[in-house]
Amino acid sequence: MQKGASEHDLLGLAGYLAPEGYVDTLREELCGVGAEVAFELGRLLFAARQTEDPAWAQNVWRDPRLIPIRSIRDGARKLRAIQRNWSLYSARHHRRAALIRDALPPVSAKPLEFGAPPPRAPLGSFTLYDEHAIIASPRCSSPFKNGEVRFVEDKRGPPSRAYLKLWEALTLVGIRPGPNDVCVDLGASPGGFTWVLSELGASVIAVDRAPLDPAIAARHNVRQELGDAFSLDPRRLGAIDWLVADIAAYPRRLLELLSRWDRAGALRRAICTIKFQGKTDHAAARAFTERLGGTLRHLSHNRHELTWMRIPADPPPRDPTPGDTH
Repeated sequence: MQKGASEHDLLGLAGYLAPEGYVDTLREELCGVGAEVAFELGRLLFAARQTEDPAWAQNVWRDPRLIPIRSIRDGARKLRAIQRNWSLYSARHHRRAALIRDALPPVSAKPLEFGAPPPRAPLGSFTLYDEHAIIASPRCSSPFKNGEVRFVEDKRGPPSRAYLKLWEALTLVGIRPGPNDVCVDLGASPGGFTWVLSELGASVIAVDRAPLDPAIAARHNVRQELGDAFSLDPRRLGAIDWLVADIAAYPRRLLELLSRWDRAGALRRAICTIKFQGKTDHAAARAFTERLGGTLRHLSHNRHELTWMRIPADPPPRDPTPGDTH
């Protein structure tokens, strides 16, 4: 968009906000599905609206519009006329943008306690295109400021910060394991994911060649299975409700593992980390949803990795004796 741009320039576009350090990765993903980037404002990329949100978009501005403004006060007034809650993504004219934000009603951004639901109120996003124009989207994909999920961290219970990835995924999907659920944690050591599941009251089978942290292994609802997750026959464990994994493995190898569990009827609800080494393999990531369904998302607590989630609200009844179909 050039100076003197109009609302027409945003027709058919959405804004895709990349995580810090992953602008090139998001641009590659968009280009890979034929969505040419029209223009960029910092980490915010504007491209044709997609049917499915890109995995590497931290927040999606679903309805961006250009709003001419005469002053800071006029900008704040026009945003308030649309709705109450706004979050600033500052890419240009930072001081002026901050003054507009400060003239808007405050929006709480307190870190969430463990188990707390995400905010329910709609949260729009805005940025300054230039000194006399705001780009704003009343509708965004995330209820969090710029899609950044923050928690009050537990410094004593979990044996590693990896627990934050599962904690975030469960917060976003709004469904959690409970006391009646049996969960399998593949690649569990030292036990971050297992800690989350056991805190929720679920029974956990933790599988890894390395032992769990002793405090996690001693929990009454945790059973440790020492062995290779890739050679484990899912039929041996009986019926399960959730499968989680945070394994250091190439994406295609992880996909074959999950496909085997799926064929065995042991993949009712699943949350797994897809880790990349070197260049991001977008095709390998897409293969997860093409073969297994579900969604891909870069979480706030992911690094060079994505989280694959398949969480049907009403999964098929668990088979007490799952069996491989081939």
